[in-house]
Amino acid sequence: MNKCAIVTGGASGIGKSVAQALSREGCDIVIADLNEEKGIQTAEELKGTFFQADLTEQESCRTLVDAAVTTYSRIDILINNAGFQHVSPLEEFAEEKWFQMISLMLTAPFLLTKYVWPHMKAQKWGRIVNIASIHGLIASPNKAGYTSAKHGLIGLTRTAALEGGAYGITVNALCPAYVRTPLVENQIGDQARAHGIDESEVVEKIMLKSAAVKRIIEPDEIASLVLYLCSDQAASISGACWTIDGGWTAQ
Repeated sequence: MNKCAIVTGGASGIGKSVAQALSREGCDIVIADLNEEKGIQTAEELKGTFFQADLTEQESCRTLVDAAVTTYSRIDILINNAGFQHVSPLEEFAEEKWFQMISLMLTAPFLLTKYVWPHMKAQKWGRIVNIASIHGLIASPNKAGYTSAKHGLIGLTRTAALEGGAYGITVNALCPAYVRTPLVENQIGDQARAHGIDESEVVEKIMLKSAAVKRIIEPDEIASLVLYLCSDQAASISGACWTIDGGWTAQ
């Protein structure tokens, strides 16, 4: 691929694995992340560019896209991956966490899609992959903000796919269950407290309870599917929600 890709939340976890996979295929990589140290390190490893961005701010979203186009003279691929988790019962859910989650995981993907759209439309080629979650398709208790943001992201994916088809722009969403990332590891304590169980029981009793395949998903598995969706071979795939959930949503 002789393409330029923006990967948000690209300093670690799923985002880093996706950036590495795209880089191996020849893409110029723009890493967007709040973590400057890890972001710079990842960008240097991939011979790409790091942009420190608070994507809850509209101007940061616009500046990120402008910087990518200025540096590489094009933008071909957008991976909306940045996010965080907050686990608490609805009546205890802090209002500021709601606004942060919606801003980062729904509003930012909309803004970034809006800002890359004219460039992709002009070149009649674009790939947008939104890293959603099975919580974009189903709900779980104690995840009001996350579930709402991810459900909205599915709606954005489908709408953008309908508008982009005539211009060679495909838009898809990935809906994984629990992936071995810092985001998942960091919520084990919250899950234990919310469900009144020991932290050692969270993976078995909460994270893998509904899955047929009883293991945590690896980030490289997500990256492999992203790579396919960004290829020319996937040109007719758009508006799809790809579940990678060990059979969780088959029930």
